[in-house]
This record gives sequence, structure tokens and C-alpha cells, in this order.
Amino acid sequence: MTLGALHDGHVALIRAARNLVGPDGAVTVTIFVNPLQFGAGEDLETYPRTLEADLDICLAEGVDLVFAPDRDEMYPDGQPQVTVDPGPLARELEGAARPTHFAGVLTLVAKLLNLTIPTYALFGEKDYQQLVLVRRMVRDLEMPYEIVAVPTVREPDGLALSSRNRYLGGDERSAALAFSRSLFAGVEAAPRGMRAVLEAGRTVLDDAHGIDVDYLELRDPELGAAPAAGEARLLVAGRVGATRLIDNAAVTLP
Repeated sequence: MTLGALHDGHVALIRAARNLVGPDGAVTVTIFVNPLQFGAGEDLETYPRTLEADLDICLAEGVDLVFAPDRDEMYPDGQPQVTVDPGPLARELEGAARPTHFAGVLTLVAKLLNLTIPTYALFGEKDYQQLVLVRRMVRDLEMPYEIVAVPTVREPDGLALSSRNRYLGGDERSAALAFSRSLFAGVEAAPRGMRAVLEAGRTVLDDAHGIDVDYLELRDPELGAAPAAGEARLLVAGRVGATRLIDNAAVTLP
């Protein structure tokens, strides 16, 4: 499921889907810029729409079906009266800055799952909170779909691929590297424990210029409180100019 403006991260999702279903299975890509997940003042109108280029990518990757509805097809009665309540996690992290975002995401994902009826639905780990919430929705509502996570794809310098990266000018793109570098520093510091992870990440962000940091947090894999030991997730978000970026990395605490 995508908003379009496909890049190599989406290609990784397509290839992972093909590996799951094999040459005789069907791979579907959905492309829809969902108005429900954009808040007031966000980039709904300017979000990149590159359908012809997206279709070329899908054709080259052997996608069997592209479902690219327009707004009236997805929401024929306008704003839907029944939506998905994403629960308390949707008010934290990204939800604190974008309070209506995840209700819009999950409402669309539920519709698309029920329209396409997949065996597997693949989501990138770059939008980690979205991945966790989609999994929770599928579990809590007994939806018969298997949610599969695909690792984040990065540029050679470490920047996580995102359709919004095309908004970044040269200096802004350089500044944006502070987010991924803060994660890498935290991962490297993990053998010294939770406090060292956060201190290492914050040092990188504090020394950076041209960014506004929203949060750097360490949570458990389900985005509850940070564990004392074991698997965890380090998440970062902020702005470079007018562009909001998010990123995350897996951390193993001793």
C-alpha cells in the first residue's frame, strides 16, 4: 500500500511480496494519496503525484495489478462517518504532532485490505509506528491478513528513503543526515545500555544545524516503555525546513 511517488524503498516491498508469493502468485500495489491522513497545513495538495512513472516501475517489477482509485471511488459519500479508532498509541510520538493522522491511515488500510483481500500485506519499517498500529488493528479486529515488515531502505549515506526527500534542497538534505546518524550512534552505543543509547543519539542531534528535533525516544518493539534489556526501537523525528522526516532503528540492549 503506497501514496505513490514510488522509490527504491517501494521496489523493495514489491520484490519482497514477489518472494513471498512466488512466480505464480499475484502482487498488487495500491496507489492513493489519502486525504484522511493529512492534517491542516500539511502537504496534501503538494504531495508528489507521479502515476505514470509509478506504473512504469510496477511494470518493470512484474506487478500483476495496480489499484489506483480516485478520491470519489474511495470515499463516495465524502468524509466517512465510520472510521477506525487507532487507540492510545496514536496519540504518542507521531500522533502527538499529527493527532488525526493514524485514524486516517488505519481507516484507509482497513478499506484497502478488504477491497484487495491479500494473503500478505507488506509495510516498510521506516514508518514503524504505522506498522505497529496496522498489526494491532489486524489482531484486535480479527482481520484474516498477515502483516509483513520489510526493512528500511537507505541511500548510501544513510538517509532513509522517503517520497518527501524530493522536497529537500542540497543544504537541507545534508542537514537531514543528522537523523539517521543519531540512530547509528545510538545503535553503536547499545552495548553500554539504554542511557548511553539516548545520550549518543542526542549528542549528534544537538551538534547538528538546520534541523528542528521533535523527539528521540527508545521504546520496546510494540512502542511501549523502553525495556531494561533485549530488543528495542530507537525513533527520531523532526523538520528540515518545511519537511517533516521520521526514521528509526532496531537496538539490542544488553
